[in-house]
This record gives sequence, C-alpha cells and structure tokens, in this order.
Amino acid sequence: MKRIAMCAMLLAGATVGAWAQTDIPEIKTIEKGHFWMGSMGVGENYDEAPVHRVDISHSFGMAVTEVTNAQYEQFRPEHRALRGKDGLSSGDDEAVTNVSWYDAMDYCRWLSERTGRTFRLPTEAEWEYACRAGTPFPFYWGDGLPGVFHRNQQKARTLRQVSLQVGVTPPNGFGLCDMHGNVEEWCLDWYAPYEAQAATDPCVVSGGLYRVTRGGSHNTPEQYLRSANRMAMIPSDRHSMTGFRIVEAPYPAGWTVDESHYVGENHSRAKWNKVSDTQPIFCEPRVYVLPPLQGSKTPFMRHNHQPAITWCDNGDLLAIWFSADEENGRDMVVLSSRLRKGKKEWTPAELFFKVPDRNMTGSSLLNDRQGTLYHINGVEAAGDWQNLAMVLRESHDNGATWSRPRIIEGEHTVRHQVIQGPIILNDGTFVQLCDAGPGSEDGTSIHLSSDGGKTWCDPWDGAPLPNFVEGGTGTTIAGIHAGVVQLADGRLMAMGRGIDNAVVGADGKRHLPISISADRGKTWTYHASPLPPIQGHQRLVLLRLAEGPLMLVSFTDHPTRTKKSEQGMMMRAADGTEQMCYGAYVALSYDEGKTWPVIRLLSDGTERYLNGGAWTQFFTMDNTHAEPRGYLAVTQSPDGMIHLLSSRIHYAFNKAWIESK
Repeated sequence: MKRIAMCAMLLAGATVGAWAQTDIPEIKTIEKGHFWMGSMGVGENYDEAPVHRVDISHSFGMAVTEVTNAQYEQFRPEHRALRGKDGLSSGDDEAVTNVSWYDAMDYCRWLSERTGRTFRLPTEAEWEYACRAGTPFPFYWGDGLPGVFHRNQQKARTLRQVSLQVGVTPPNGFGLCDMHGNVEEWCLDWYAPYEAQAATDPCVVSGGLYRVTRGGSHNTPEQYLRSANRMAMIPSDRHSMTGFRIVEAPYPAGWTVDESHYVGENHSRAKWNKVSDTQPIFCEPRVYVLPPLQGSKTPFMRHNHQPAITWCDNGDLLAIWFSADEENGRDMVVLSSRLRKGKKEWTPAELFFKVPDRNMTGSSLLNDRQGTLYHINGVEAAGDWQNLAMVLRESHDNGATWSRPRIIEGEHTVRHQVIQGPIILNDGTFVQLCDAGPGSEDGTSIHLSSDGGKTWCDPWDGAPLPNFVEGGTGTTIAGIHAGVVQLADGRLMAMGRGIDNAVVGADGKRHLPISISADRGKTWTYHASPLPPIQGHQRLVLLRLAEGPLMLVSFTDHPTRTKKSEQGMMMRAADGTEQMCYGAYVALSYDEGKTWPVIRLLSDGTERYLNGGAWTQFFTMDNTHAEPRGYLAVTQSPDGMIHLLSSRIHYAFNKAWIESK
C-alpha cells in the first residue's frame, strides 16, 4: 500500500458525511513530553538561540502529511485555478501551496465546524517537538537527509518542477511524513526571539509582525530543512513554497488574532532653516554605515550596500541599506542609521526591517510632506533576489515606529526589485521604480498608486524588452536602477544604467539613455543623452530640485581593479577649471533634460583617501578624482541641502555649490 493511501484515512469517530477518504488528513496522536528547542544560533541562524527546555503538557493530534490540493479545495474550490503555478503542485495528492496564513486558518475553522472538532495550526514549539520525534540531531534522520527527501535542495533562482506528493518519504519516530522539506508549513505563532528560561506550551499569541513557518521547502538548500531552522512570512503572503498541516487541539491560553497596527505618538516637527541660495556649501564627507553598538545583537555583515534616504519632519535624516554576507542569501537584513538634527555623526546601525530567513533586496523611502514616511521593500520567497514581492510600511512619528508590512505587489516574480527614488506626481500619484529583472540589461519597471499607496499597478503589457535605439519605443525604461522625474508638461523622464541599454547618439557612441513617457509609463520613447553610460556597481540618481532644475549624479567610467587607464570626461574640476575628470559628477539641466550645461566633479578638491564600502572600497578624492562607483541615493531636505549617499559615504552640498566656479 502506498504511503499516501496510508496517510489519507478518516479521522476516527469524525462525522464526515459523504466525504471521500482523501478529504481529511490522517491525524496521529503525539504524546506529551519535553525537548530542547533551538540550536547554537551561529551566523544567520542567530534566532535559533538560546537552546532552551520546552515542556509540552498535553497530547495533541497532528496531521501525518501536509494538507493536499484535494483536501483544501473541498473548502475553497476556486483554489484549483492556482494548481500548477510555477510548474508545481498540480495533483490532487500534492501539498497545497499559494495559501496565506489567513487561508490556512480559514480552512482550520471550516474543518472544525464541519467535523465538530477543534483544528488549528501547530504552535512553533509543537511543530519542532513533533519534527524532532525525540531526536537531538539536525534532522530526525540524523546529520543529513537521504536523497528520497530531496526536492531540488539547492538555491534556485528559477524554481525547478518537482513532485510535491505528500506521504512518500519515510515517517519519523512519531509517524509523521514530510516534516523536512516538500513545502514550508505555517505555524500559529507570531515570530519572536527565544527566551533562555524553560517554557511550558509556549506560543506568541499577540504583538508580532510575521507568522512563523517551519520545515523548509523544495528548491532551497538542505540546511533550511533542519528541525531547528526558523523562518517567517508576512501573514498575507502566498507563494509556491509554502503550505500547511493541521493539529487537533484546543487553542493556547490567551489566543487572539491580533491585527492592530502600532503607531507611536511622536509627531514632533522641526523648523528647517533655509541655507543660502548664493553661498556655496560642500560638507566634509561622512560615513553613515557604522557598526552597531556592542552587545546590541544587531546583525551586521561584511557587505553593506544599496542605500535609501529621506528627511524627517523632526529634522533628522534617515538612511537605510541592506547588510549581508551574500547578496542572494537569506541572511540579508535592512539596517538604519540617523543623522539627528544638529549632530555631525550618524548613529550606529540598528535593525530596520527583516522578514526572517528571507532575502530583502531593494528598499526605498519617501516623505509625503504631509507627516507620513513610506518604506517600500522587496521580500523573496527564498534566498535569491529574482522573485520578489513588494511590501509597504508607514510611519507617522518620524520613523520611530512603523505599521505592519502590507503586501502591495503579492506575486513573487521579476519587476519587483525596489529602487530608491520614489516620487509623487502633481496629481498625488505615487511612483515607485523597480528593476525589471535580475540581469544587468533588463531595464526598469514602473509601479503607480493613485490612492496614497493603498493599491498599486504596473502598466506593463507583457511585451519583451525592446531594442533601445534613438527614437525607438517600448514598454520598459531603458537601463536598470533608473531614476525618474516628472517634467513640467506632465510627462515622465527616466535615466538608467547598462551598456546594452545605452542609446547610440549622432556621434556614433553609446550614451546614457533617456526614456520619456507621455502615458504614465505604459510606453516609453528612447533618446541619447550627452552623458556616458554606466555599468556594474554603479547606480545614478535623478532629482528635481526644489529650486526648479533637474539634477543628475552619475559616473564618468566603469573602473575595475585591473584596468590600466580610466575613461574620464571634460568637466568643471574642484578648482573651477575645465579638466579631464574621473568618477562621480553632478549635472544640472534648466531645460527639462534637453541639455546639461553645468557638470562638475563631486569633490571639493581636498585630497582624501576614502573607503566607499561595498563594491567600491578605497579610492582617492582630489581635484580631478571623485568616488569611482557606488549605489547612490539622494534627498533634498526643506532647508535646501542636498544629501547624497553612496554605498558608505554621505555627501552634503547645496545648489549654489554645484553652480559655483
């Protein structure tokens, strides 16, 4: 008899009417007992520590397998339309996927009403106790998993099609199947740090941001399938890597569905004193990526990159960026630092945003000038940064507290890698740009919200990438990591990165592309700017200054450690003379991007040996050299100062300095 048949028997004594045997998961009784929960918590697994004793004071029933498509669709028949999404979970006896925590809870309530029993999701402690089945090892099988458990257990940018049939792997000592892999499984708890002291029947019943998932899934490395491995998701998230199994047991004491959004009460506003319109100001470059305070337990990895910045109503500047050992890893966190009003040094890094065990590539910040800050971020289903959902949070107290993350683009797919630099159009429409794919030549997508960030749309019609030629048209912005502004006539103008996305000008050379849209991003026309294209490890910024002109900050060249010579550009050097210069420059346009008559090096001429961090590392700034590469982010505060971040350095200057001789 196949295991799937064994794992689909009727609940003993349940009243099920005319249901077939496969309509209800088989329930196995798990006797009470105790175990040691967690692990040593090394590296990205820091949240698995400390190891602590947990007593399960009650026996409970647990489904032998995950809920299948056939079982779930007895409750929600319309889910059948999602079968086979991403090439996975198409059969009746395969684990159901693309269900949120709320979907799983609704199924439990429905099944409870139908049978007269109490079904719910397992607590995190119940899940690990049942998975370990009395074993202390990483897997109930031992130190590793035999091939029979494997469902492409490696990091997969594109999901490999594998069977998610339940009940075909050997059961553990409690008679449960699929506890390691197949699909991740929702748990009841809010995600929270472990406490060191022993606990009895622990469950975090209120006050969290994410719901715990356990067990790991197909298309992820084996290490994420360990008994102790902790993951979590935004409760409304759905994708092809997560399903659920049920338990039969009363709800924990104090259980409540806590969905409140906590927002602080600090609404202080500061007066921003206007800087001079005529006196040039260029401040000493400052480091904003600083290690966290010792003992803070803030994760701080070797690679700190991809910043975003905004000003706050209380006079602070807020910067965020990702910190990771691998850009396509699950250890990635989003950190923050502040330059508080009146201070000269940025604060040490603090944890700003993290969905546990998920890649967090791409962040942006926006001040709507009405008292609200917006944070938009990408969230991967696994470790790579190709297939991202987009989430949004709001703060009404200068970023001291934030609402729970809300999914605004729920498909884990391309076109969702968030880029810093969102803007608000004249009619109040929010605009957020995202990389259209993981490749360096995939172009940039646009996302619009006409209701203050509540709902969003991508006007892309599915057309493939066009050839970016002078006067050509397409439905994607030319170049990744683009910046966007609204022109005086209401059209949108964007500029992005990439050699293949560059547009050949009348001189026969490749130039930084300009994309123009007259229909809110549905179609774009491509033109060559007079400026050179940029490549890897470089990200430009485009901003309309409060004084009116457009400002571009970009780079002259794409330097590598092995190049014997750099390709510079004639521009205003730090001493005011026209010279061949190299590195980051600032350009102004007074005619809506047609010409850029002011181009000057991002340097005050003082010789400095600086560390740009991330991919930049050390460089020399002097009269003709500025930072050679880095990911840029910019904001202009109400006092008129322009605050530019590279991957590690904060530059501050005003419009008068850009125009000064």
